[in-house]
Amino acid sequence: MKFAIAQINVTVGDLEGNVKKILDYLKKAVDIEADIVIFPELAITGYPPQDLLFEKSFVRENREKLYELVECSGNVVGVVGYVESVGERLYNSAAVFQNGTILAKVYKTLLPTYDVFDEARYFTGQDVNDIRPVRVNVRGRRINLGVEICEDLWDERYDVKVTEILVKRGSDYIVNISASPYYVAKKFERLKLLKEKAAQYHVPIFYANLVGAQDELVFDGQSMVVDGEGNLVAYGKQFEEDIILVDEREFGEKNVQLPPYVFEEEVFNALVLGVRDYFRKTGFEKAVVGMSGGIDSSLTTCIAVEALGKENVIGVLMPSKYSSEASRVDAKNLAENLGILHVEIPIQEIVDRYRNVMEPYLEMIRKHYSIKVEDDDPVADENIQARVRGNILMDISNRLKNLKILVLNTGDKTEVALGYCTIYGDMVGMLDVLGDISKLECYKLAEYYNRKSGKQVIPENVFRKKPSPELKEGQIAPFDYSIVSPLVDEIIENRTGKQELIEKGYPKDVVYEVYSRIRRSEYKRWQAPPCIKIHKKAFSLGWRMPIINKYDC
Repeated sequence: MKFAIAQINVTVGDLEGNVKKILDYLKKAVDIEADIVIFPELAITGYPPQDLLFEKSFVRENREKLYELVECSGNVVGVVGYVESVGERLYNSAAVFQNGTILAKVYKTLLPTYDVFDEARYFTGQDVNDIRPVRVNVRGRRINLGVEICEDLWDERYDVKVTEILVKRGSDYIVNISASPYYVAKKFERLKLLKEKAAQYHVPIFYANLVGAQDELVFDGQSMVVDGEGNLVAYGKQFEEDIILVDEREFGEKNVQLPPYVFEEEVFNALVLGVRDYFRKTGFEKAVVGMSGGIDSSLTTCIAVEALGKENVIGVLMPSKYSSEASRVDAKNLAENLGILHVEIPIQEIVDRYRNVMEPYLEMIRKHYSIKVEDDDPVADENIQARVRGNILMDISNRLKNLKILVLNTGDKTEVALGYCTIYGDMVGMLDVLGDISKLECYKLAEYYNRKSGKQVIPENVFRKKPSPELKEGQIAPFDYSIVSPLVDEIIENRTGKQELIEKGYPKDVVYEVYSRIRRSEYKRWQAPPCIKIHKKAFSLGWRMPIINKYDC
């Protein structure tokens, strides 16, 4: 008996397109003589559909598309994810079908409500008494498929053990359909879990994972099959669509290994997929990036070129009187090395004119409240420059509408956490490519890109010079990133408290300053572009801190 796993890239809400892709892969599975073909969680609707689930027409049409799919099924047994409704209740479901008939509908039992997940907001969990295998007929042989959905496998924090129940009730095989979002090295967690479960219950497990990107989430695919002894028999590609065929006669005979893990390669590929799918699925074609000659904008531009092609990336250099000649040269050299269209738009005249126009009106306000010009915040002049640059990028995006241009934001996670960015200025953009990448990781990824390219695409000077926004004379970033970057990671990703950080050796004054900056900057992050999730804890969906917050941990 042969099993096929189709890890496909679907789009939330594109019911027709998703079903067409499912049918295409169903035919591919038949062509390679598969007996059972398995698709990911919510493959018909896309994942996560979020509040689309409150649209009754959306749920109804997803069921109609399921029946259209089933009518074309033929003799192969299929398992596919969709949304079922029973009265007012919704279920995250799997349909098992064959020969134009739905053999069974299986509902997800365990509903995650942590990090980016909020399934209890929408779905009802399956009753424990209804957890049972599905009997199917394959070439005259009757087998029991234990079908479960994503979280049903990850049962450590739950009292109900879905896999164990399915095995005790007679399952010959476990089929897990998933939409498991990526974070760094998560594949090893999945593999460990699959091996342990399979060996514990002496049952083969087929794990079908979604691939592609949706908003800030990336799904990495790399579906897996383990035999009843816990051996890895097969796995799918990472960050690519794939179809995996496994003959059960290989069980006990094969024990393959996942490819070697390289942090920079994996993360870079995840970011490329995140950018590519964001543009493809929103219907935009070109990216515009503000190129400062710094590490963040340099890396963002390289990722954009990898994702969209050099012909679809526009670099914009926007020097002021504080911009160094070295930064201008670095940005220009990078653009030429990448072969992208780039333009230089000096901003000093715009900035000066802005200040001249504003000054009489500012003075009226000062006089009304009896305050002096000496009390003005000098940072305001720095912010004007950042906002002028943001306006220029947005104008290019808005005005040249036939080119379908989106602005890519270049801020890294360390700077976004600290609020070291200007709201409505360098925070503009539709997607923050590096919003979950620390400052130190940016350097690692940039070095990797040069190695990958086999030449010095990103100029050496970009790595050597001290980070600076160049918004005033002689300015450099007010942080030691070798200390602050990992400190931010500890606070955001590990939720490490102040005292524990001090005990780990971080300077007390730095710990208190960083904590204060992170708390004060929450209002900015609420208005920041979505970022591509790379780590276990990223800003956006999985970060839900109040703006008004007086708690001091």
